[in-house]
Amino acid sequence: MLSDAEWSVLWLSCRVSLGALALLAIPGIAMGWLLARRDFWGKSALDALVHLPLVLPPVVTGYLLLLLLGRHGLLGSWLYDLGVRIAFDWKGAVVAAAAMSFPLLVRAVRLAIELADPKLEEAARTLGAGPLRVLLTITLPLAAPGILAGLVLAFARSLGEFGATITLAGNIPGESQTLPMAIYTFTQVPDGDAAAMRLVWVALGLSLLALAGSELLARSLSRRLGLR
Repeated sequence: MLSDAEWSVLWLSCRVSLGALALLAIPGIAMGWLLARRDFWGKSALDALVHLPLVLPPVVTGYLLLLLLGRHGLLGSWLYDLGVRIAFDWKGAVVAAAAMSFPLLVRAVRLAIELADPKLEEAARTLGAGPLRVLLTITLPLAAPGILAGLVLAFARSLGEFGATITLAGNIPGESQTLPMAIYTFTQVPDGDAAAMRLVWVALGLSLLALAGSELLARSLSRRLGLR
């Protein structure tokens, strides 16, 4: 049975992961579509920049975010004057999780859109459909299973984010201490192994539930769209 402190960690982790998903969903889908359907100068450089968090050490990503969003950062000082604190706050955990999950969502969306038959989009355009209507009624529905899988993958990655989060948001109990940081903290204190193991099982359960739910929803959506 989880203690009150452990329930607090679980609730904060879910809130951070859902917040990260809300923050990156539209930009991630838009970026995936752009990389899949448009050719332009600098596309390779943009693609490399988007995927940079996958190859950089997470602490480096978190430090760069801290330089940008910290109290004396380029954007952070302006936000602080407006009363918005990002660094060492739960909102910083959301931003860090979103930054680390963004490439995974973009990659999943890009692959899903590239697999959608462009001839169907062209047929819709010849019948008078505008770009937005083609996107909303043809492209996105065809790519929906892949987009859904990408969203769930981003959520699961946000749940497990550690390096960038601890650098930008810290490890503050009740404020920015998510599941991975709570597990790490419990392993560093005497008699903390039992609490750490309980949270490990919770993390495993949430991850498996998310992946299984994603697969079931993707299959159901594929059948409805006639893709399977």
